[in-house]
Amino acid sequence: MPVFLDATAPDFEAGFARLLSAKREDSADVDEIVAGIIADVRARGDAALIELTAKFDRLALTPETLRFSEAEIETECARVPAHEAEALELAAARIRAYHEKQMPQDALWQDETGATLGWRFSPVSAAGLYVPGGLASYPSSVLMNAIPAKVAGVERLAITCPTPDGAVNPLVILAARIAGVNEIYRLGGAQAIAALAYGTETIPAVDKITGPGNAFVAAAKRRVFGRVGIDMIAGPSEILVIADADNDPDWIALDMLSQAEHDESAQSILITDSPAMARAVTVAIERNLATLERRDIAGASWRDYGAVITVPDLATAAQLSNRIAPEHLELCVTDPTALAEQTIHAGAIFLGAWTPEAIGDYVGGPNHVLPTARSARFSSGLNVMDFLKRTTLAQMTPESLRAIGPAAETLAISESLEAHGLSVRARLNHLNAL
Repeated sequence: MPVFLDATAPDFEAGFARLLSAKREDSADVDEIVAGIIADVRARGDAALIELTAKFDRLALTPETLRFSEAEIETECARVPAHEAEALELAAARIRAYHEKQMPQDALWQDETGATLGWRFSPVSAAGLYVPGGLASYPSSVLMNAIPAKVAGVERLAITCPTPDGAVNPLVILAARIAGVNEIYRLGGAQAIAALAYGTETIPAVDKITGPGNAFVAAAKRRVFGRVGIDMIAGPSEILVIADADNDPDWIALDMLSQAEHDESAQSILITDSPAMARAVTVAIERNLATLERRDIAGASWRDYGAVITVPDLATAAQLSNRIAPEHLELCVTDPTALAEQTIHAGAIFLGAWTPEAIGDYVGGPNHVLPTARSARFSSGLNVMDFLKRTTLAQMTPESLRAIGPAAETLAISESLEAHGLSVRARLNHLNAL
């Protein structure tokens, strides 16, 4: 049964706290299994990958068939109907244009002492993208992960995508080609993450790993962090819709179901200042569930994690939204721009009734890889900066060292780091001797 809350009720805070603390992530204890898989791949390389793929994906591979050949890629791309290929190309163009505007600028300047200071941005050399297989095989995620990497200038881009029983989604392969991916491997699970992080005889290691996955993939990403960079540990999808009375309840219901159909652990929440709208959306959700293809998944999500909250005004809605810090936030209100200024914690904000979250999943332009489980309070969605490193630059002149060097020596002595101070003093003494 979805949760129904009234922000003016005396017991609201207790109910809202329970909603915030509800655990939706996969609770399976997989870490020990993942640790064993990673150790096996590190020790035996390709042989471990082949055995694990046979076990979990029922697919017999050899070192030569771990990677899709160019001929295989051509064959799969040719299977994609023209209208779907055109849609991928449109999505890719919009995603690329959006992320190109994120590219930061290098900087270099001289300060008042004559020292030259600045920074430069450079891409990671190689990135690995994890793409789920089976029912959750999404070509849109390939574009969202690969295009920012290519815009950033990543030279080598490798994808791992499981193909259980040999089943391949040709849209995923075409999306990889459109995005400029260099290598595609038939691998999934924790073993794929281990291969990307540590490398094998066939698969060179990468510097950063991005992309969603199940509990095993998430646990593996946690374990390899430090050896490589990772984007985030993503949990089940979520949407919060703030709606006033001037909306079509069917539109709102379908927006909420668009996230509920992802996963039984997904969450859809409505906050509204109109009790009539709250009732109408609830009815519309139940009506649309009856005919939805993924009604079993969406129905379980709505039943177990759905929520409807009525508030006295939209200012209260914004305050509650900031406490939820949703992955996706739709502002279906008369003045969404004004309300957006108050909703500071969200992975992505969709302004107005004509901007359904589903547009953001595919062709809007902004990235759909977003922080979940309230992590939008302190983190951002995937972007070009995830594939760039900032390196600082500094160059002293004799005059600038004479101006600021004594302070550095003083601080080094105060921290009992003698060689630090001496390294500066040696240069100052040389200048003083001139």
